[in-house]
Amino acid sequence: MTAHALENQLIVGATLFVLGMIGFLTRRNLILIMLSAELMLHGVSVNLTAFSKYHGNPQGQVFTIFVLTIAACEAGLALSLILSLYQRRKSLDVFLWGKLGEDDLPVLSGPAAPPPVTHPDPNADLPQLTPAGRMPKTPGGTQAKT
Repeated sequence: MTAHALENQLIVGATLFVLGMIGFLTRRNLILIMLSAELMLHGVSVNLTAFSKYHGNPQGQVFTIFVLTIAACEAGLALSLILSLYQRRKSLDVFLWGKLGEDDLPVLSGPAAPPPVTHPDPNADLPQLTPAGRMPKTPGGTQAKT
């Protein structure tokens, strides 16, 4: 392989990676974000195979096989998560990931947050933990016997 052919393949790989990165950072649709991540992985794979061919060793090509296997597993898991989110929220907007939760639970942030918890009177007759090595007091005020 000549240096000119290597340069062309590296340009193609870098272009794929940059297009994937731009898509990953600018999109809000979960499927497009996943496809952009796949595009970045394939750009890296093109660069690995180009360097492997240029240097005459198969290590880059073997590593590319592992990258493609991981990309296939990632695609399956991501699609299952996306389908689960779509069934729950009926939208593929990425900002809905932060709003997952049970519908009957109170909202803990935002304008509908519950009032802050007030602490009870410290002088109230509340149970106290016994320091280590001492016997706890019984309800009558005496110490328990062993």
